[in-house]
Amino acid sequence: MDQQKKSFGAWVSGRRGKWIVLAAWVILAALLSIIWPGVNKEEINNSPNLSDSKPSVQAEAVASREFPTGEGMPAIIVWHREGGLKDEDLAHIQKLTEQAEKSPLPEQTFIVPLHKAPLPALKAQLSKDGSTLAAPIIFSKSAETDELKKSLDQFKSQAAGEFGSDPFAVTDTAGGEMTARVTGPVGISVDATGLFKNADFSLLLSTVVLVLVILLLIYRSPILALIPLIAVGFAYGVVSPVLGIMAHKGWIVADSQSISIMTVLLFGAGTDYCLFLISRFRQLLHEEGSKSKALLGAITSSSGAIAMSGFTVVLSLFALLLAEYGSYHRFAIPFSISILIMGIASLTLVPALLAIFGRVSFWPFIPRTPEMEQERARAKGRPVRERKPGKMRIGSLVVRRPWAVMIITVLVLGVLASFSSQIKFTYDILSSFPKDMASREGFDIIGKQFSKGELAPVKLMVDTKGKETDLGEKLKALDYVDKVGEPQKGKENPQILTYDVQFNLNPYSMEAMDRIPDLRLAAEQSLEAAGVPAPEQSVWISGATATQYDTKVTGDRDTRIIIPVVIGLITLLLLLYLRSVVATVYLVLTVILSYFSALGLGWIILHYGMGADAIQGAIPLYSFVFLVALGEDYNIFMISSIWEKRKHMPLKEAIRQGVSETGSVITSAGIILAGTFAVLASLPIQVLVHFGIITAVGVLLDTFIVRPFLVPAITVLLGRWAFWPGKHVPAEDRAGSHAERGM
Repeated sequence: MDQQKKSFGAWVSGRRGKWIVLAAWVILAALLSIIWPGVNKEEINNSPNLSDSKPSVQAEAVASREFPTGEGMPAIIVWHREGGLKDEDLAHIQKLTEQAEKSPLPEQTFIVPLHKAPLPALKAQLSKDGSTLAAPIIFSKSAETDELKKSLDQFKSQAAGEFGSDPFAVTDTAGGEMTARVTGPVGISVDATGLFKNADFSLLLSTVVLVLVILLLIYRSPILALIPLIAVGFAYGVVSPVLGIMAHKGWIVADSQSISIMTVLLFGAGTDYCLFLISRFRQLLHEEGSKSKALLGAITSSSGAIAMSGFTVVLSLFALLLAEYGSYHRFAIPFSISILIMGIASLTLVPALLAIFGRVSFWPFIPRTPEMEQERARAKGRPVRERKPGKMRIGSLVVRRPWAVMIITVLVLGVLASFSSQIKFTYDILSSFPKDMASREGFDIIGKQFSKGELAPVKLMVDTKGKETDLGEKLKALDYVDKVGEPQKGKENPQILTYDVQFNLNPYSMEAMDRIPDLRLAAEQSLEAAGVPAPEQSVWISGATATQYDTKVTGDRDTRIIIPVVIGLITLLLLLYLRSVVATVYLVLTVILSYFSALGLGWIILHYGMGADAIQGAIPLYSFVFLVALGEDYNIFMISSIWEKRKHMPLKEAIRQGVSETGSVITSAGIILAGTFAVLASLPIQVLVHFGIITAVGVLLDTFIVRPFLVPAITVLLGRWAFWPGKHVPAEDRAGSHAERGM
């Protein structure tokens, strides 16, 4: 393997190899961009997250078949005037519904015919104070978000013409003017897609600027700052069309959220891999006069750790394919492929760029050997300045006080991890959007003007098999039920009855979700008492609350499966790479401890610092996959240096030098990776803000506590047992190891 690394390194750092590699990447990126569509052109943002086997999805199918009125996706138009809607307001609304019934909007399947209702009947549908009317327009379930937006824009234009001014453009809903908002599944989908579309470019620009600024501040070299960005840019130029053609052919589903986070991951992790090689190259340029030999040494010594790090992340992200929840599953392929291609770029394109620029890559602070520095000083008539060796304060501290370092770091991380048990979760996606987003404003108005259960009633359907049941009365007697509608018979099977059940709870709350099994049990018991055979097969519950309950159950199932798989994959890879059972165990355990500490510290920041009441239930799994995989990268890079040095020096000195030599690059890489994730916090979408903050915090904990202090302290304390059963201790140094243990 080392011979293969040297052969490739010698070729790519040679006269022809570097230009061939650069040309290959240019041609590949240009060609793929021409013949295949970019992934942004193939985004689909309304893909289902739950499979057809889930109870709520099966219930929706029964509802569509037996109760087809209003089948499709509703856009709820919320008409509101503080102080009460006027008769002329209602007349305008009736004319709009009449117009929409005669000339349906694109993709419209049904509209409630408000124009056919007498004025007293219409007023009876208003809120208690008469200020609000919620009227649905139903659209086709197969409609794309862009098509729905065009339909809503057309309706808004018609409303502006009817009212004489645009009620959808009025910003102050409490100012006494006539206002209108679109909420419901259609309104939320259109607004959410708009947020991501607007955020894509700003996210990319912010990430690029941040990485560039951090690189300039750390390395103070404009050329060096551009090299990782060039590599990431070419990698993205290949990733985008590859994912685009896969999405075009239906092999994967690409949505705005996954592509946005993929971009951040590509720049953050990609820059890290580039820096691992660049830092080693700069170090060797201080020792080797030939840039080709220095680059060859850098490739040989760092390519294994880079490849291992990338492979760890790729396999960990591939584990998301085991998920049943659609959002998790859709992340797997884009993330894995982007990291795989970026890893290849860091091992091919970056060496080629470094070979082309050579020492100039680090201008104006060009690294030179002592002999070159002396010759340069003599040529300029200046005194020769000796380059002082870097201080090894952290490495020396860890070696001198390993017990103190380990105890303090474990205590700090443990205290932070204890806060993770206090985290509260929510599955209400709407709560993660800005409060001034139109669909959320409309949703909030409904919540204030109508009872909580009216926000999203639950549809309970039962197959009575022709038996008489007391289900209606039993439902009304439940303490969490506010109102039960009159039963309706199914269209194809009249023995199927449906009840619209309104909770006296917020239907999007965890408390309401927890009532879904109770509601199902009550229905099954009623059917069983009536003599209906196999009642558990004759009950269906649909609605937003039931969907969120299935989302939670599915997410919990995915978490139970994916987390052990990711830990197992990383453990296996570390065993194969390090050939040490002991090192593998403590490296995995330290990263897991760091993950729970990140959750705890993230909750402290979000809850106590930013006032968040809960975080999305999906965040812990996302954060785990990223933090455990990416956090292990830094451990691999540092421990590889220690392992290599241990072959020709005592263990404590290897740790001291290994920690110090990898410290600056891992610190800069960690700052960049944390910064790119923190960019997500600039978006107006709370779920990404929370995810970005927790992941950034986790990266910083790995960078500044786990990697420089905890892992090397454990390695010092274990001594030669850290390598067991590997044979990393030279025979001539084993006596010295005994002496070290006696110190």
